[in-house]
Amino acid sequence: MGKTQHPTSVPAVGEGKRGEQGHIGYLLRQAQTAHRQHMEQALADSALTLPQFMVLTMLMAYPGASGADLARVSLLTPQTVSVIVTNLERSGAIERHAHAVHGRIQHIAVTASGKQQLAACRSKVKLVKDELLSGLSAAEEKIIRRWLVRIADTQ
Repeated sequence: MGKTQHPTSVPAVGEGKRGEQGHIGYLLRQAQTAHRQHMEQALADSALTLPQFMVLTMLMAYPGASGADLARVSLLTPQTVSVIVTNLERSGAIERHAHAVHGRIQHIAVTASGKQQLAACRSKVKLVKDELLSGLSAAEEKIIRRWLVRIADTQ
């Protein structure tokens, strides 16, 4: 019986199955992982972690969102969002108040301090976004955005 030969190295990003001939789902995940790493590096010396940044961003976009709503739009589990909200409240970035009618429901609001932290982080994240979109025309960006939304909407 002969020995089976195995490749001695994994191809670099852009080569082999990690390139344009790769499976589309793998390429999406590869791109998402690279983007997440760039975002984490951009925020490394910030007061906020990437998940905290996402939750604060969504809270600013959707004021009054519940914890469950924040989890859905931040693409995090409700348990993770609960911990993040607790930590953001502890740091003074948000405050919670009981709902006027439904006492068990908590209204979450971004504080002035939270808005300042978010603004500082947004400038760093903008650099990542600009790099991500560099070389694309507005029309190409629109097509990619439409495609990504369509993928998410079919799930």
